[in-house]
Amino acid sequence: MSEVLYAKGVDLFYGKTPAVANAHISLFSGEVAAITGQSGSGKSSLLYCLAGVLPITRGDVYFEGCSLRSLDDEKLSTLRRERFGFVFQYGELLPELTIEENTALPLRLAGRRKGDALDAAGEILGRLGLADLRKRRPSQVSGGQSQRVAVARALVHKPAVVFADEPTGSLDSSNASAVLEEFLALARSQGSAVVLVTHDAQVAARADNRYTMSDGVLTAQMEEAS
Repeated sequence: MSEVLYAKGVDLFYGKTPAVANAHISLFSGEVAAITGQSGSGKSSLLYCLAGVLPITRGDVYFEGCSLRSLDDEKLSTLRRERFGFVFQYGELLPELTIEENTALPLRLAGRRKGDALDAAGEILGRLGLADLRKRRPSQVSGGQSQRVAVARALVHKPAVVFADEPTGSLDSSNASAVLEEFLALARSQGSAVVLVTHDAQVAARADNRYTMSDGVLTAQMEEAS
């Protein structure tokens, strides 16, 4: 495995208030890292720092050895669009697009031909058991199905890293477990690393590495000796 993401001494301040304090994290291809913590602990802020969405105050984040702080806005946007994937708590599907069009969106934004992008979308939707829903719109599918579509969209372009912010937080326990299992299995099978923010200890237990966040401070959880 190769290291794809490395954060060193990351600080994020909102005014004089620290949201993230001296965070260090390393992530390898196909690896899942979970960050847990109370609401307001800074875990989502850290996630968006790692993804280059929030500008950090001090420290740096490296993707495949390249400093995100060295990239201008255009190059950073291209990186997020082509090499990163995102899954949000409520899916955030575009209501005017069909399920297959939503799924194909990252490929279309990267310049892929419409037919090729829709073929790739159909393939990954099939792997998630959603092939029959391709022509429906988000309002015509269930919450669990919608979140599976969000997973498909995040993974369709085979990103190096997927950033998932409470990806099962809006689902009941049965749907949450099924969606998480499919998400992580598919990500691992294609070598995509995952940074997973969650408040659910059972979700975090599925990760390879687990961290807790409290008052902006990130701490690695050590495995207990058996």
